[in-house]
Amino acid sequence: MTNRTVDGEGETEQFPKQRRRSRGNRADRIVLASSGSQLGVDVGVEGHAAEIDVERGRAGEAGEGKHKGHALASILGPAFVAAVAYVDPGNVAANITSGARYGFLLVWVLVLANMMSVLIQYQSAKLGIVTGKSLPQILGERMSDAGRFMFFMQAEVIAIATDLAEVIGGAIALSLLFNLPLFVGGCVIGAVSTVMLMFEGGKTQRVFEKIVISLLLVITFGFIAGLVIAPPDPGEVLGGLVPHFSGTDSVLMASSMLGATVMPHAIYLHSTLVNDHYAGGQEKPSVRRLLNGSKVDVVWALLLAGTVNLSLLLIAANSLYGMQGTDSIEGAQRAIVTVLGPTVGVIFSIGLLASSLSSTSVGTYAGAEIMRGLLHVKAPMWACRVVTLVPALVVLWFAPNPTMALVVGQVILSIGIPFAIIPLMRYTHDRALMGEYVDGMVKHVIFIVVAVLIIALNVLLVFLTMTGRA
Repeated sequence: MTNRTVDGEGETEQFPKQRRRSRGNRADRIVLASSGSQLGVDVGVEGHAAEIDVERGRAGEAGEGKHKGHALASILGPAFVAAVAYVDPGNVAANITSGARYGFLLVWVLVLANMMSVLIQYQSAKLGIVTGKSLPQILGERMSDAGRFMFFMQAEVIAIATDLAEVIGGAIALSLLFNLPLFVGGCVIGAVSTVMLMFEGGKTQRVFEKIVISLLLVITFGFIAGLVIAPPDPGEVLGGLVPHFSGTDSVLMASSMLGATVMPHAIYLHSTLVNDHYAGGQEKPSVRRLLNGSKVDVVWALLLAGTVNLSLLLIAANSLYGMQGTDSIEGAQRAIVTVLGPTVGVIFSIGLLASSLSSTSVGTYAGAEIMRGLLHVKAPMWACRVVTLVPALVVLWFAPNPTMALVVGQVILSIGIPFAIIPLMRYTHDRALMGEYVDGMVKHVIFIVVAVLIIALNVLLVFLTMTGRA
């Protein structure tokens, strides 16, 4: 350390270097005090300044810890938006039907399904974080023009089928709450969801996420209210965690529940959400921090969605077991009113409405990203909303039984799952694409097993439905 005279310039150049070395190091404080003596500064005063620097260092470390916590909190959100796909009206109907028919028998199926969904949604988020691109974008870059168009067409059909269930569910909810005709209810759902989508992208992306997450909380409250009034026997719930069946019909039901675990649009969209989360010029954390934060995001989001689905099954198993007519949403709501009272029925309908609004908005968002990634066309969000909304309104106007349309939509949805899950599995194991974050062999094998199971069950579901045996 060189000796310099005490002047404004000397102090400003020398002391900050000494202060950086002084944090948390007693020896450095002694050096700083000695330097003060050499410079003609009172040792006691300089020693006091060194102590202040130490305190500032400690405060900085504490602030850094707070910043890390804040950074983690700022990462959360994308998975909660994607998780809405797992609590759409189609899942509501399936879980209530399962509980009403088989009681607690298939609790273990929902738990297994939720575990698989955690893996797949994290893989989608990981692909988006590491590459900075969505799954549709990567597909669009690696396919021929004809391939991109064909892939887009099947993905768009899947988006329409997905929106079909969501709009119909919302229309049914408005009919139950306000006695609106189904077609009018569908128009209301379309209009409100279009307004929500105005907040998607850019600096208002976080606002869109907060709206969807708020609706997810409403869904959670609306669908678990019945458990508070009529809690199930814990012993029976635990018994349902043991994998077993009761006849061929229960095997088919389990196949349907497992096969419907993964929503194609949720896979496409999650790889987009992790990047859109930082739209509007916001600074991104490092890739490693994003991956760690995404693990927390996915686990908590899917845990919440899994809790909602499990609650629906438990409500039906505990209060509606053996009742007829619960294989439709309207029938399930009437049964809930009969057993648990009109208040719970209204809360259930509100949860169904929130489920419809949130899931149809997220589905349209996914459709827009699919178009942008595969066709390299950034269409206005309202145009994407119209494309998926019109078929649902046509069904509500002409179909005598909208519930049957939900069944057909589920079959179409099942056909699209391999087109989403196989490329995801391939790309996350591509070292040229993922670099140091490529999936290891063990994780890749686990992903293959999960993918094969889901695809096989969906193929079975499609076959049984087409042959009239489902």
